[in-house]
Amino acid sequence: MAIAEQTPIIDAVKQASQPLEGNLRDYNPLLELIGNAQFCLLGEATHGTHDFYRERAEITKRLIKEKGFTAIAVEADWPDAFRVNRYVRGLSDDREANAALSGFKRFPTWMWRNTVVLDFVEWLRDYNSSLPSGATKVGFYGLDLYSLYTSIEAVLGYLNKVDAAAAKRARYRYSCFEHFAEDTQAYGYAASFGITESCEREVIEQLVELRRRAADYASRDGRVAQDEFFFAEQNARLVLNAEKYYRSMFHGRVASWNLRDRHMAETLDALVKHLKGQGQQAKVAVWAHNSHLGDARATYMADYGELNVGQLVRERYGPEAVLVGFTTYTGTVTAASEWDGPAERKRVRPALEDSYEASFHYADMPKFLLPVRDPDSASIALREPKLERAIGVIYLPQTERQSHYFEARLSIQFDAVIHLDETSALQPLERHALWETGEPPGTFPTGV
Repeated sequence: MAIAEQTPIIDAVKQASQPLEGNLRDYNPLLELIGNAQFCLLGEATHGTHDFYRERAEITKRLIKEKGFTAIAVEADWPDAFRVNRYVRGLSDDREANAALSGFKRFPTWMWRNTVVLDFVEWLRDYNSSLPSGATKVGFYGLDLYSLYTSIEAVLGYLNKVDAAAAKRARYRYSCFEHFAEDTQAYGYAASFGITESCEREVIEQLVELRRRAADYASRDGRVAQDEFFFAEQNARLVLNAEKYYRSMFHGRVASWNLRDRHMAETLDALVKHLKGQGQQAKVAVWAHNSHLGDARATYMADYGELNVGQLVRERYGPEAVLVGFTTYTGTVTAASEWDGPAERKRVRPALEDSYEASFHYADMPKFLLPVRDPDSASIALREPKLERAIGVIYLPQTERQSHYFEARLSIQFDAVIHLDETSALQPLERHALWETGEPPGTFPTGV
């Protein structure tokens, strides 16, 4: 698409955007847009861009200090994030943020074991420590469901402390998974195709029993006991949904995607209910990929029957949820070349000409905030379907268009967009040779 054809979008962006110049006032318009909303969903166009993580952390700090936000919920496994939660609230034996983040062992570790999250976790612990006695401390929670075996261990660990007989029953039920040596996909394949009986009945029974004893377990030691029971209950619910998820993987992408995002939205709802039940204000910042947090109804996903967290939260909470997307034109990114592959520092190819990112690039502003909720010129210009880029944990530049672009209507997908024209790769805490070396410049493939 020629630049001339993009002129309406470029003009609208120039008129409606707020340049980001690196000062404390940059995000004042965004905070005004958020107002008293209960949720702020902060996305990312990649799982490996330093700038996205940094800006998201700075916005969240302001939400905590100025808007009274009390929780961060992230695209991470529940038990790993809850270890961080204990640390930032001064309830763990971990002596530093690096140790608190050591639970993140599953690929891709760099998503949460990186320099930005490390600094943010230390900041959050210091912030909580500075609060007066009795004040609500800000928590850190995971929304995802991949941690089937880790969550089983967490449920057993909790029951071993509060009810030995119940722990024995739980161990027997969960032994259903033992034949698969913690290989969740092997279990999913075998159960899906009838090679083995599924463990669905056992995990349902375990969750039902745990909930039946809720009043007893959660009342034993005040708020701490309530938190610990909530942690165990969510792990038991995660096991139930993870068991379904790994079976659904072999019946198409739509079923497994929808199950995962429904689980994340349900976990968010459960977190809000738990915080309110403790007399706390429940205002939550959510960190996840744009593909999870932008309203799916405004993208190609709706054509395939897919939904996501952004859609579900909007449907339930309406204007109480503010959805913020991030985009970039070029730079570097931390990503792998295949699942379970090592982290690499890769070049991000300049965005395709017929994409939103290219239009933003031609607006000739290195960084800007673009509110798109109100029906102004920018919102209208960004309402037509156009390509948008998404890079997950894998980046395949050789098939850039097929692998990393989809059609979206940006001003319906989000309430605001933050564009950072040239960005740099997220810095993992563990850096291997492929990451340190990086991809040399000038290696852009042709024919993408």
